[in-house]
Amino acid sequence: MTSLIDAEAGPAAREAIYTDGITALRGAFSSAWADRMRADVETAFAEAKARPGGAVGRGPHRYYVEIHPEQLSGFVELVTHPWVTAVCTAVLGADYKIVELGFDIPFPGAVNQPWHRDFPMPEVTRAGGRLDSLAFNLTGVDTTDEMGPFEIAPGTQFDDEPDFEHGMFPPKSRYARYEELAVRKYPQRGDISARSALTIHRGTKNLSELSRPVLVLGVDAADGTNSDKHDLAVTREFWERLPAEVRDHLDCPVVDRLTPITQKHTIEGLVMGEA
Repeated sequence: MTSLIDAEAGPAAREAIYTDGITALRGAFSSAWADRMRADVETAFAEAKARPGGAVGRGPHRYYVEIHPEQLSGFVELVTHPWVTAVCTAVLGADYKIVELGFDIPFPGAVNQPWHRDFPMPEVTRAGGRLDSLAFNLTGVDTTDEMGPFEIAPGTQFDDEPDFEHGMFPPKSRYARYEELAVRKYPQRGDISARSALTIHRGTKNLSELSRPVLVLGVDAADGTNSDKHDLAVTREFWERLPAEVRDHLDCPVVDRLTPITQKHTIEGLVMGEA
């Protein structure tokens, strides 16, 4: 995997994220790895959907589920990939923290989401222009236009939001700008992207007969606060098997037994339910 990047990968990704709000690496993983990831996601979704609070709606026929690292068989390969570690270090600093693991699934019939960012702008970004978190995305399918691709408005990660509902949802009066800037993304199995979750984006209509699962890895700078929004945990047995380079960056409790995660994205789910 080290052949996929060079010494400039981290700085180049940092420049792209500060300029456009997003960057990507094609073919970071094999299609077989992506297929195993999708199988893990589908297993986790079936479990989550079967219990109250296990999956939260992000619009009609669209769900988000947060999972524990042990539910993803390729977790260590993901978080030790040299491009992932280079990007995290360049953007967030050497003491970055892994705070979220989850997935979105738009099913057939999912509609356009409202334009949004994933959480309100933190003060370090508003006052100092510093990005203190990243979201990595990996698709479980080869994306086509009919599947409702992810759509992003590059360069909007620093848009101030005095009129954003809940600090996340711009008013419809701003939509024309985002639609003019909008770029649709068509990742294939094995690709990975990194973005600021402040960059305005949305999921689009899924007109196909297939679901489009996307894994989400959330990472914070050392002084980031997004871990408060998540309930990541690992068992002691799993923790002891992890490489030191992973333990150093995993910001979560070590427990005797995992507790299924109850999703917390209630505001986002309510607003997107009106889409």
